[in-house]
Amino acid sequence: MALDTKKFIDETLASIKKEVDGPAICAFSGGVDSTVTATLATRAISRNLHAIFVDTGLIRIGEKEYAEQLAEKLGINLTVADESERFLRALKGITDPEKKRKIIGKLFITVFEEHAKQIQAEYLFQGTIGPDWIESGGGMRDTIKSHHNVGGLPEKMGLKLIEPLRDLYKHEVRSVAKEMGIPESVYSRQPFPGPGLAVRVVGEVTKDKADIVKKACKIVEEEMEASAKAGKMEKPWQYFAALLPVKTVGVRGDERSYKYTLVVRAVGSLDGMTAHFSKADWETLERISSRITNEILEVGRVTYDITNKPPATIELE
Repeated sequence: MALDTKKFIDETLASIKKEVDGPAICAFSGGVDSTVTATLATRAISRNLHAIFVDTGLIRIGEKEYAEQLAEKLGINLTVADESERFLRALKGITDPEKKRKIIGKLFITVFEEHAKQIQAEYLFQGTIGPDWIESGGGMRDTIKSHHNVGGLPEKMGLKLIEPLRDLYKHEVRSVAKEMGIPESVYSRQPFPGPGLAVRVVGEVTKDKADIVKKACKIVEEEMEASAKAGKMEKPWQYFAALLPVKTVGVRGDERSYKYTLVVRAVGSLDGMTAHFSKADWETLERISSRITNEILEVGRVTYDITNKPPATIELE
């Protein structure tokens, strides 16, 4: 049964107005989930909503500026918190993906609690959606991986959690965004993981490795979007690069090289619960490989992931 978006919006606004009687903060990334959540909260409680964009040092190139412009356009009261050194320091030496997610989730809450204390806020809005808590485990479900905004949260936190989109899937969130008048450029944007590039650096996260992935993701996005626009391939649901903890031998000029391996991942999906790898055309993949190995000197080999979900997840960690 299709979601009645107008009814959902009206009921959600009424529920927020009834439940929230003071200042509240909202985790804001600029993605469709957090944008819909922040817009709903702003319409319900106006300037009592304080959105927080946390720069973890693990975000895409230009993401902070994008979030600032988007918040201004939608009338969302936004504060940017640069916590990049803090997040990278907390992840030093950590290689287990589940530990990485939990560290990030706990640190996000610490940052939110600090900001909430400054304005005496008791509530935290989050853009959690159905697949987040399903994969994080709930009831009789096994945990596939903890999402930073669900299974990655600390057991005790000093804020009352409000998740208006908790029972929706991604395509339903996009329908709500469209109904609310949020620009298509926002709701058609590809998903980005809450833990950011930490789950696209397999193994220990360092600033240098994160910078490699930032540059590679930008190249993948540019080339696949250009090919989709030109009709050479269907635009994937999600498309990015991830860094493997593997170096391989190569040749640069007349000399031997020993550099990192990157994997390019692109998938088609409706809601993220299942996905199929995108059948990108060879010309696009060749351009991506050529640009990455020429523009990112630390990388010597590029591979393409042809695994569906299941058995794999979309992100590598």
